[in-house]
Amino acid sequence: MTKKRQINDAPTREQLEAELGREKYRRRYGRVLRSTIYSLITVAAAAVLVAVLLLPVLQIYGSSMADTLHDGDIVISVKGSRFESGDLIAFYYNNKILVKRVIAQAGEWVDIDENGAVSVNGRPLDEPYVKEPALGECDIELPYQVPDGRCFVMGDHRSTSVDSRSTAVGCVAQEQVVGKIVFRVWPLSALGAVGR
Repeated sequence: MTKKRQINDAPTREQLEAELGREKYRRRYGRVLRSTIYSLITVAAAAVLVAVLLLPVLQIYGSSMADTLHDGDIVISVKGSRFESGDLIAFYYNNKILVKRVIAQAGEWVDIDENGAVSVNGRPLDEPYVKEPALGECDIELPYQVPDGRCFVMGDHRSTSVDSRSTAVGCVAQEQVVGKIVFRVWPLSALGAVGR
């Protein structure tokens, strides 16, 4: 009777095949899960490297660039790109990153009248991005010649922006530049290129 009971307790062929199928599924699931996790880690690492080395992503704080950029906007900058007068750049200043507009390049003369109208090399600038021109916080002697290897920057909200008009900030050296602001990603309602 003992032998008969042992034979009946043995799994059937179908049960063995079902168990083998479950075991194969577990192993396959484990491989797919590991592969997916490794892929996600690789993609995340690549994204971080691109964001830090090539396309820094920045969040705007303050109102010095209103109405072009607003507090809370998230923008993408391009590192190492050449920039021209009128471009928006991000640069390091006192362990912070500031965003301002390039007004003049090295060797050019900047003059600002008491009403805030800006001219470069004697020509008035057309600045449709400035809603309220103002002389602002200006303690430099005007007209002012931009030193070699530097650029003169100003915020678009001229009455509140502290920029190259102040000796505290001064002109921006090339090595201070994080990148040129090219695209706004937040808020979604303002998604698109940022420029002149």
